[in-house]
Amino acid sequence: MKTAGTIIAHPASNDKLEALKAFMNALNIKFELRPLNKSPYDPDFVDMVLQGDKDLKEGKGKKITIEELQAVIYN
Repeated sequence: MKTAGTIIAHPASNDKLEALKAFMNALNIKFELRPLNKSPYDPDFVDMVLQGDKDLKEGKGKKITIEELQAVIYN
């Protein structure tokens, strides 16, 4: 059966969280919990971006003009 959508709840306390979990379980509704501090980004992607920032600060980057970039993209 196709679902109507997704519900994202932000309970203000652990008591409210537990009540929501009990309610969902009572109605046999599947749900998942994610920690608030978990990033939605793939950790490998984050590491790659951070490494790129570090490389630029260490002078390992290369500056190119817009024309050079366009030549790479359109040729």
